[in-house]
Amino acid sequence: MNNNSETMVTEFILLGLSDHPVAQVIFFWIVLVFYLINLLGNGLMVLLIITDSHLHTPMYFFLSNLSFLDICYTSSSLPQALVTSTTERTTISFIGCMAQVHISLYLGTTECVLLAVMAYDRFVAICSPLHYTVIMSWNVCVRMALGTWGTGLILTLIPTVTGPKRFCGSNVINHFTCEAQTLGKLICGNTHLSNIVSFINSVLVLIVPFTFILVTYFRIGLAVWRIRSDQGWRKALSTCSSHLTVVGIFYGSAMAMYLQPKSKYTSDRDKIFSVFYGAVTPMLNPLIYSLRNKDVKRALQKLFRGKGSGI
Repeated sequence: MNNNSETMVTEFILLGLSDHPVAQVIFFWIVLVFYLINLLGNGLMVLLIITDSHLHTPMYFFLSNLSFLDICYTSSSLPQALVTSTTERTTISFIGCMAQVHISLYLGTTECVLLAVMAYDRFVAICSPLHYTVIMSWNVCVRMALGTWGTGLILTLIPTVTGPKRFCGSNVINHFTCEAQTLGKLICGNTHLSNIVSFINSVLVLIVPFTFILVTYFRIGLAVWRIRSDQGWRKALSTCSSHLTVVGIFYGSAMAMYLQPKSKYTSDRDKIFSVFYGAVTPMLNPLIYSLRNKDVKRALQKLFRGKGSGI
């Protein structure tokens, strides 16, 4: 009878900050503002890159993928976090919960790989400028983008296939969303194999791309060091600074969340940090690229001047 109860979970209960109603209301409005800024900023970035011919280059092609990815990533979890913040006990179906956690993992994994691909693009632009258009042809860029989304899918399916499928005990998730680590604490049975696979997968998703980015920028640094002119230094710095800033924020927060020792319980601090990681980082990406990039600023001015002249 106990075995039957383990396989009959049909829904989960999300708690959020139900024990702190005032904090939960404040949290709701903060996350809502961040989510709207994310949709506006990343949506505008995609629109600019599509409509402005000056931005039809490999660097901005990958940046449009990043902005689209951030819109999908936040939309896979933040609406649920907002709903959870408006009620004491929010229920979500088993299928809905599984879909949410796996979609979020897929999009987060894909972003890790995409940032590594963007680092390679910057490496070619600085270290092989004369051959850049040949190496990073549109055919190659499209294949790299498709490979990025495909690699993210494969790395997400590996722990899904090998992980245990049964849940036992309480069906209460102490979180705003169906977050992978919190949901994993409700799994019953022997989780030794799944924990090993999960750790290896975390290394493949986080450490390997991050190491590739570090090595790539080390080689870029050596190439920049040989540049004699101040103009060359400024060009290299403007080309790489935005991407480096995004990488630092994304990987720093991701490693702090997923590579820390696992606890049996989820604290309010962990819940809030997890949601802010999913809200703040994607929101900052378009701001970083637009504030530090003359081409994007020019495209923005062109877009708003065009709208103003049409009124």
